[in-house]
Amino acid sequence: NRALLSSGINAEYGGHLNNISNNFLITAVNSENGAMNSIKNVTSGEFGPVPATARDYKAAGIGWVVVGDENYGEGSSREHAALEPRHLGGKAIIVRSFARIHETNLKKQGMLPLTFADPADYDKVQPGDKVSLLGLTDFAPGVPLTCKLTHTDGSTDEFSLNHTFNENQIGWFKAGSALNKMAS
Repeated sequence: NRALLSSGINAEYGGHLNNISNNFLITAVNSENGAMNSIKNVTSGEFGPVPATARDYKAAGIGWVVVGDENYGEGSSREHAALEPRHLGGKAIIVRSFARIHETNLKKQGMLPLTFADPADYDKVQPGDKVSLLGLTDFAPGVPLTCKLTHTDGSTDEFSLNHTFNENQIGWFKAGSALNKMAS
């Protein structure tokens, strides 16, 4: 792709999303090791930067989720904060609560912003858990989804996750984003 700049110079471009995604969650503190921008890659067993690990998962076809605490997305109402997890292969953001604008932006990008029905369920999530989201086949407004955690020792936990999707927004999710839905 080429762009003609106002100076009349032709320049190569391919978008900046891949580059800005290098900032994805780099200041988040990992509960497993207490470090920023350092998460365990389940395929290699090694700790590495969040963006690089997300890219490895995407390349391997492994979906992933973010688990966060209160007011997730505060101060990040710009579209980039919602574009990055989608671009990097993320499927859902599961938190105790969202900053309102960020939650809507995640929906527009085809992500699943979900909240713990019981905020205490946050404490059930352990590093290395496999997360399964159940109920998406019958995804409907006002009907909670179920999260099934399979812990590294083989034990499991299940709990409810709430969402605020309306019928139109569920269409965005099923299409992969609001723009995909508009284009269809």
